[in-house]
Amino acid sequence: MENLIRFDWALKRLLRNKSNFGILEGFLSELIGDDIIIENILESESNQETKYEKFNKVDLLVKNSKGELIIIEVQNTYEHDYLLRILFGTSKLLIENMNVGMSYSEIKKIISVNIVYFDLGQGSDYVYHGTTNFVGIHNHDTLKLSTTQQSLYNTDHVAKLYPEYYVIKVNQFDKVATNTLDQWIYFLKNHEIKEEFDAKGLKQAKKELDILKLSDSERKEYEHFVEQERYEQSLIMSNYKVGKHDSAVAIAIQMKNDSEPIDKIIKYTGLSKSDIEKL
Repeated sequence: MENLIRFDWALKRLLRNKSNFGILEGFLSELIGDDIIIENILESESNQETKYEKFNKVDLLVKNSKGELIIIEVQNTYEHDYLLRILFGTSKLLIENMNVGMSYSEIKKIISVNIVYFDLGQGSDYVYHGTTNFVGIHNHDTLKLSTTQQSLYNTDHVAKLYPEYYVIKVNQFDKVATNTLDQWIYFLKNHEIKEEFDAKGLKQAKKELDILKLSDSERKEYEHFVEQERYEQSLIMSNYKVGKHDSAVAIAIQMKNDSEPIDKIIKYTGLSKSDIEKL
C-alpha cells in the first residue's frame, strides 16, 4: 500500500476539515492559476441529498486574488454519462445559490473541477478546460461585453460570466512532472509526493495524508475503499472491452456484407481471422 492516502478518499473524509483547507487551496490555485482561499464549504442540497453524492463531491465558496467570490464544485466519481453529470451539477449549484429577489448580476461564478480515473471521451491531453463563448455564424467574431456590461459584471469577457469546467484525466498522465500542476496530477495518480515537489499545498498534503496517521478503524475503512475502487475500475474496463468488441463485430459484419477482403476486416476491426469467419 502507498505511504499517502489517495486524494479521492481524502476528499471524502479529510479535506472537508478547515484545518486541511490549505491542501485544497493549493490544488485549486495551481489548477486555476490564481491564489484561491476557501471561505467555507457550502451546505447545499447537492451536498446533502444522498450519502453517495456527499462523499463524491464538495462545493466550496472561495475567494480569488481579486477578492471575487466564486463557487467551486470538486467532484470525483465513476459514471458512464459523466459529461452530462457535470452539466447537471453546475446547473443545480447555480439554482441552489440564488436568493429570492437576487438580481442576475449578483450570480456567483461557478467553476466545476472534475477528477476522473476512467477514460472520459477521446483526447490525448490530461487536463481539459471548457468555457462558453458566442461566435458569429456569419462574421465568426466573438461576442464581447459593452462598456456598461463590463462595469455591471466586473469582467471584460462573456465567458467569465458562465460556468467553467476543468476535466483532469488522471490515468492519461504518463510523464515526468515538469511544472507545479503536473506535480499535483502526479500525486493524484501515484499517491506519492516527491521530495523536490514544491507545488502549493503538497507539503501539507504530504504531512496530513500520511496513512500512518489514520486510526485503526480509519485504516480499515480506507483499505475497504481502495479495494472497492479497484473492483469498480475493473467493472468499467470489462464493460468498455465488451462494448468495443460488440462495435468491432458490427463493423466486421457490415464489411463482410460489402464483400471486403478478410485482411482489410482484420485491419479495421482488430478481430482474428477465425472470429470473422464465424460471423
